[in-house]
Amino acid sequence: MKLLVIGSGGREHALVWALGKGARPALKIYCAPGNAGIAEHAECVSIDATDTHALCRFAEEKKIDLTVVGGEAPLAAGIVDEFERRGLLIAGASQAAARLESSKAFAKDFMARHQIPTARYAVAQSADQAQQILLSGEFGPADSPVVIKADGLAGGKGVVVARTRAEGQEAIKDLMTGMVVGPLAARRIVIEEALLGREASLLVFSDGRDYALMPAARDHKRVGEHDTGPNTGGMGAITDPSVLDEETRAKVVCEVIEPTLRGARDEGFPFRGILFIGLMLTSEGPRVLEYNVRFGDPEAQTILVRLRTDLVDIFEAIARGHLRDLSIEWADESSACVVLAARGYPLRPETGAQIEGLERASLEHEGVRIFHAGTARSALGQWLVAGGRVLNVTATASTLEGALARCYGAAREIHWDGIHYRRDIGRFVESRKGQEAGGQSVQ
Repeated sequence: MKLLVIGSGGREHALVWALGKGARPALKIYCAPGNAGIAEHAECVSIDATDTHALCRFAEEKKIDLTVVGGEAPLAAGIVDEFERRGLLIAGASQAAARLESSKAFAKDFMARHQIPTARYAVAQSADQAQQILLSGEFGPADSPVVIKADGLAGGKGVVVARTRAEGQEAIKDLMTGMVVGPLAARRIVIEEALLGREASLLVFSDGRDYALMPAARDHKRVGEHDTGPNTGGMGAITDPSVLDEETRAKVVCEVIEPTLRGARDEGFPFRGILFIGLMLTSEGPRVLEYNVRFGDPEAQTILVRLRTDLVDIFEAIARGHLRDLSIEWADESSACVVLAARGYPLRPETGAQIEGLERASLEHEGVRIFHAGTARSALGQWLVAGGRVLNVTATASTLEGALARCYGAAREIHWDGIHYRRDIGRFVESRKGQEAGGQSVQ
């Protein structure tokens, strides 16, 4: 069987690893474009993840049996629609379904149409209209926080939690000039009330009719300890029963997941693929912060290391509409992921440094798996820093404390000039940072 994974980050490395560890004896995995770490497990192909036609040609020429899409940009560009038009089997959301992530305004309006609990919001078509809404008092007094979002995909730079109206005005100006996120992402602005509470992410496999829940996760977006500094694509994540209790999970299923999937069917775009629901668990109940239409990064790493069912079988069931015939099993453990980043990330990461201790960290620590997000190999075979987020040190254990101890034990073995990682992954800080989850799309 031949598989193609589309993408190049730590999430895609985790996907390639999880697909390859199943029971199928003859499995060939390609990854486009992949990275140096992925090349240890798959054949990397130099095709950009958004070059739909080149990817289609490759899949046809190599007779690929199943394609899995890692990131949001190819989905938003309609890669699933084109593959299916050519009779190629692919697991992922259609372009219409991908609007749940590619347009924050569409997603908020969709939630409103289907009575899905979320923050109050308004959509502005221009900078002037956005400024008028901001100053109208609709979202509280001038000294209260408000959330400003660019409508489109913005590589994690499109969401600002403004502490004052002055900060909000500046955010609108920065976003709508196109200097920060590009002109397409900020053609519209979404303004939201800021929610306070505990963050959680609940992901589901869906084939358009049936669905299966994954373990609930929580990520850490800010670059610095105690949720300080710039927003990033994710500095770490956990899965653990403490993330989402049974009663709240049942409420999310009833009030969010089932109405979302039913609403998508009713509106003519049955959702097939990975549905990611970012939540703020407020004192009034769970509220949806955002939808993603693929695995998060680094949530994927923490979730996939607990998967016991063959991931190839799951993606085949999604693509063929047979998810109800599959029983998906998870390890009864907790997991954690700590992201090792380059100095200067996320603004100006420094690349080129030589990484030391990687082999020792991989081999000598029980329960640890290291996924590569931004690495390269020198001519002499040395590992080099080649991106902002460099390595994802991931571990499982019977408790969250054990998983974190394993992660940090392995992380301490790894060194390069400028290495940076948070020492407080897994700790809870009540905040409004959840509404910065637009940064989830930097992957």
